[in-house]
Amino acid sequence: MYGLSLKARPVAWLSTPARAGLLLVAGVVVMTLAAKTQVPFWPVPMTLHTLAVMAFAVALGPRMATAIMAAYLAVGAAGLPVFSNSPERGLGLAYLVGPTGGYLLGYLVACPLVGALVAGRGTLGRIAAMLAGLVPIYGLGLAWLAAFVPLSQTIALGFTPFIAGDLVKIALVAAGTGVISICVRRRRESLD
Repeated sequence: MYGLSLKARPVAWLSTPARAGLLLVAGVVVMTLAAKTQVPFWPVPMTLHTLAVMAFAVALGPRMATAIMAAYLAVGAAGLPVFSNSPERGLGLAYLVGPTGGYLLGYLVACPLVGALVAGRGTLGRIAAMLAGLVPIYGLGLAWLAAFVPLSQTIALGFTPFIAGDLVKIALVAAGTGVISICVRRRRESLD
């Protein structure tokens, strides 16, 4: 009927732009869940943002990871409660200019950086790329946080409590992508 053969092309209705759009929406949902899964700290809560950002950059590449992060920030700027501790700490642009604004911008910068550095790399290369991605996250995050806390406390409040957790998150992403790569390779070999 209407010339569409589902047997020949089971996902023909799902064009590349539609797939990209669905992936973008799913990515924003995952980023929101990562923000809402947190350990309370002050002034910046510990979330799973870093894990999600690194996983997107490693698995999806720089363009899609950056698009997901940009869409997530746009949805949050529009006033939807997607950020950690929102709506309690404010919504929209008010939240973005709060203590966590620099970290959120750092995630946006880290996406294309990690995605570009990780291309074609093995496990150690992926880890190195993700460690490089921490530089803009912490650099921008700490610089912005310094406007909200005394400069002498910036490292103690915005870096020290979080770095160990971020290193564990990077290890989890590296291990997870390594396992997925092995599974994909074995699957391809079994089909050949």
